[in-house]
Amino acid sequence: MVVTLRPETFDDWPWLWHWRHELRDPEWKEWDSPYLHALSPRLSYEQFTRGRALDNHLGAVIDVDGRAVGYVNRGELAPGGGGWWDWGIVIYDPADRGRGTGRAAARLWIDHTFTMTGVHVLTLTTWSGNTPMISLGHSLGFAECSRIPQAREWRGQRYDAVQMALVRDDWKI
Repeated sequence: MVVTLRPETFDDWPWLWHWRHELRDPEWKEWDSPYLHALSPRLSYEQFTRGRALDNHLGAVIDVDGRAVGYVNRGELAPGGGGWWDWGIVIYDPADRGRGTGRAAARLWIDHTFTMTGVHVLTLTTWSGNTPMISLGHSLGFAECSRIPQAREWRGQRYDAVQMALVRDDWKI
């Protein structure tokens, strides 16, 4: 299995739209801040592509053996130039999870982020219900730096908001 990252292209839009909007309740949304997805509108393909631009600096498609399976993204937190960025990852199809794909893609993306940006500290923000993401963060050297108790509600249960951080000097491939 060869995991690579590549820039998003126009050809990826039907695939991205399918996973993000066409499917009514894709399983990946159960992990990726489901309390926010419940508030997000489902977009038609035309709505999804209208005004969409290719910004290969902030995101990349995860490929496994040449097949798109997920997406990584990042963004700088205000104020700009302060050196604090946050990142995320999603593997859309459950059949593509549990084989090290996310860990391999995350390593590539984190290394790329430290190499290509002025990031000093990189964070991942999740919720206590997303134990796979918390485990991934720990395995990559991220340390929990904040936990807001019971900050998120999902399906009648309260979960903590969790943030983990990695400082540039502590990154080891």
